Amino acid sequence: MAHRHIETRGVTNPRVVEAMRAVPRHRFVPDGFQDAAYGDFPLPIGYGQTISQPSTVALMSEALRVEAGTKVLEIGTGSGYQAAVLAAMGCEVYSTEIIPELAARAEALLHDLGYPVTVGTSDGYSGWAEHAPFDGIIVTAAPDHVPPALIAQLAPGASLVIPVGPAGDVQTLWRFTVDEAGEVSAENLASVIFVPLTRAEG
Repeated sequence: MAHRHIETRGVTNPRVVEAMRAVPRHRFVPDGFQDAAYGDFPLPIGYGQTISQPSTVALMSEALRVEAGTKVLEIGTGSGYQAAVLAAMGCEVYSTEIIPELAARAEALLHDLGYPVTVGTSDGYSGWAEHAPFDGIIVTAAPDHVPPALIAQLAPGASLVIPVGPAGDVQTLWRFTVDEAGEVSAENLASVIFVPLTRAEG
């Protein structure tokens, strides 16, 4: 099962571990990849996008440092798997996806599985100001810089977990945290490889 890989990332948060056990990863994987659904590697989901490997999903979920009932924004809904894990942790999840077909597919699956995730279609660089501030923001694709709107939409004490770096190369997974005074601190969490965070044309 997906949870067996999280020890490779040193994840110990019991809510993350339980969520990884509970979410049926095979439901988020396209037909033809069912036998590989629980391997610790990314898989294609169409439109040039991927579902992240379980150990990375666990690492990022723990890095958010959020509690049940807190409001989280995910940038890059993709298959819906990361959103489902956050929902299984008890978070109030908002998720936005720039590709309408992926957003619709993920929203239908999350609803079918009983995960109360609010899904929107928009450019992730802008966040989702309508529902801000957020107790945590997680980005599942890599921009070449940190979008200022995402920092601005964090509540005091909240963290942004985001891979940053060049497309097609190794990137750095960062945690940016805003303190009560509005100061931002940064922590380098790991080296990762994600698909690029795309922008709306114009």
